[in-house]
Amino acid sequence: MSTVRADAFGTGPLSRAAALIHTLVIVEALLLLTAAPGLAGLFLLAPDPANLPLAALCLLPLGPSAAAALYALHHRGGDLTELRPSRVFLRGWRLGAGPALKLWAPLLGWLTVIAFTLTHFPATGLPGWWAFLLAVTGVGSLLWGAHALVLTAVFAFRARDTARLAAYFLFRHPRATLGALSLLILTAAGTALLTEALPALLAAPLLLSLLRAGRPLITETREEFTA
Repeated sequence: MSTVRADAFGTGPLSRAAALIHTLVIVEALLLLTAAPGLAGLFLLAPDPANLPLAALCLLPLGPSAAAALYALHHRGGDLTELRPSRVFLRGWRLGAGPALKLWAPLLGWLTVIAFTLTHFPATGLPGWWAFLLAVTGVGSLLWGAHALVLTAVFAFRARDTARLAAYFLFRHPRATLGALSLLILTAAGTALLTEALPALLAAPLLLSLLRAGRPLITETREEFTA
């Protein structure tokens, strides 16, 4: 009769899959809990362009929560017997909330200006190609923000250094940027076709995909920009 080593428990494929699912569920719940005040206010707002500044305020808690979730997913273990996702998430929140907010708040402000301008574009008197330019700028800003969140979650740089690295990696690693863009398109399409709550309900899997798309950024940053 074959014997199973005690230290092999919790390391098989099924155990790793269960560990991943468990981590995703806990991280999702904690992300929604920490961002709940803002998300609740967001869903109560009427879809009126005049509410864009209020929507930006409601989204402020989401940046630190997303950074904490990325931190927890990055440091997750594959051993079912050694899972502490809630503890890791809270550690990520404690370490990364401030740095994430320093980047997230200006990004939200900038995107609000772009969105407000686009929704009131006829009143600006600008030529039509400006609308396209603003839309491209908004998408580029979102992709920069995605890279910045990944870097903030994994490394302890100053906000300005993280901002520079995120901008540098937009073109340095086009596959990572295209990966983030595909997730953005998928999320936008799902939101438009299914429900506005889809990004919140699938936040943890989406962030895990973003983290995996950002592996080249993490590898180069660790090798080239850390001691």
